[in-house]
Amino acid sequence: MGLYLLDYGAGNVRSLANTIKKLGYEFEWISSPADFLKATSLIFPGVGAFGTAIEGLESRGLLEPLREYIASGKPYFGICIGMQVLFQSSSESPSTKGLGLIPCSIDEFDNADKSVPHMGWNSVEFLDLADKTHEGIDESSHYYFVHSYRARYDWTDADAAQWVHTTTQYGQEVFVASVRKGNVFGTQFHPEKSGDAGLRLLNAWLSSPENSRTAAPPSPPLARPPRAQDGLTKRIVACMDVRSNDDGDLVVTKGDQYDVREKPAATPAPADPSSGQQASTAGAVRNLGKPVALAARYYAAGADELCLMNITSFRHSPLQDQPMLAVVRAAAEEVFVPLTIGGGIKDSVDPDGTPRPALEVAGAYFRAGADKVSIATEAVFAVEQMRARASDGGLCHGDGTSAIETIAKAYGRQAVVVSVDPRRVYVEPGYDGPYKDELVYGKPDGAEAERSKAWWYQCTVKGGRENRPLSVVQLARGVEKLGAGEILLNSIDRDGTGLGFDIDLVNLVRRNVRIPVVASSGAGKAQHFVEVFQQTGVEAALAAGIFHREEVGIPEVKDALVGANIKARR
Repeated sequence: MGLYLLDYGAGNVRSLANTIKKLGYEFEWISSPADFLKATSLIFPGVGAFGTAIEGLESRGLLEPLREYIASGKPYFGICIGMQVLFQSSSESPSTKGLGLIPCSIDEFDNADKSVPHMGWNSVEFLDLADKTHEGIDESSHYYFVHSYRARYDWTDADAAQWVHTTTQYGQEVFVASVRKGNVFGTQFHPEKSGDAGLRLLNAWLSSPENSRTAAPPSPPLARPPRAQDGLTKRIVACMDVRSNDDGDLVVTKGDQYDVREKPAATPAPADPSSGQQASTAGAVRNLGKPVALAARYYAAGADELCLMNITSFRHSPLQDQPMLAVVRAAAEEVFVPLTIGGGIKDSVDPDGTPRPALEVAGAYFRAGADKVSIATEAVFAVEQMRARASDGGLCHGDGTSAIETIAKAYGRQAVVVSVDPRRVYVEPGYDGPYKDELVYGKPDGAEAERSKAWWYQCTVKGGRENRPLSVVQLARGVEKLGAGEILLNSIDRDGTGLGFDIDLVNLVRRNVRIPVVASSGAGKAQHFVEVFQQTGVEAALAAGIFHREEVGIPEVKDALVGANIKARR
């Protein structure tokens, strides 16, 4: 089989390459138009903006050869952008034309009843088959989606509907999850990030005879009215703070209020050789394991996503941080769920004076295998600058230069996470200052220390070490305006306490944005995850220390969610 992969120059293709390697198949990269003639099977994966993908293909002289390859009848598999380019157009880039094989457009989700992007694990439903598995897809499994634009399923449009293989529901919208006709197969979801279910799908396509992938019949147009609820699950995210210890080795650590060194009186946790964990002595960097080993362990345990937060000194010149890039590459070879990298995603200057824009830094991590990048301090400064430009001190449009904007333009907003570190500021209950509309009041039956008190949440930078004149609501609204696709909401007050997530904080932010929110900080037991999902409606919840120390296991959290009738991927 002459299997080739197409990289248009912006999307992350490392994850798919790792998956194919894991499955035991050989492949080549499309490096010139002539390679299309050598290919007997072609996979086009990618994330990013529709216009960027088409422009990337055109600038490399690959668009017309791609069109000719598909027209030749040889097998084609498009993933995410690789599927969307088959359509006529996208409202994401109205002036850009797609390949036009599927006669309808890609449009943005309606966010009236849901967060956008559609981000997470969702189920699919077949249109054209009586059985529940085909092409490796299984209706009983969940697959990972991350996109803001979709092809709405319109069964009354027979020309377009004949391409539709499966649909998915998000909110009250039913959209195209996969297409299949003739030699063309495509998925809106990412099989390479869909765990075992995705591996099975890819293996089924790769292992089937090539001639069996060239004559798929058209689908009958069938009505698919929305169900009462969609199949989107709640995500459990395991986070690993990575830094070098005193011997120069990269380790996963965790601190109380950002102090990652063992206290003189601390009793170290037992070492875990399987994860690279070692007993720590007083004053040493707390070592909770090797990052790649822990990532593999969490993937095996059922984590829906993983985060690697770079807190090494190299974050000030991240492209010089070859050890951290190596960690991302190695982790991406072991895990087949989404991987977020944070720390140092900003405009920077190398020690030799070479300027490195944030887009270049993000691109290096994407090529290493990351799927999303997390921005923290730089996001605060970007919103402050945006507010300063607005005549009324509110929100205006960005100037196009911030890390959020440049990365979202190239890779799509779904690739940009903003990590927020707010801290409570207590005021008198009768406070009438600029943040009066954001005040939270202690409940009479709540924690005794909070009763009869009022507070707002102030944003911080540099890992909580510096306060900024910006509230968490101002920041959340600002980063959404700039183009962030997700908010990772930490709580300095709850970090390391084990008291549970700050429900008031999470609800405050959730009410003020339409992008997904990940709740973080404070989880101490499985029930805390149940509470944050039941009481706030957030899409995901994150924990670190309780997973590292094995105080709570990811399967235990999933069991608790299912026991509370909360959808979770098992």
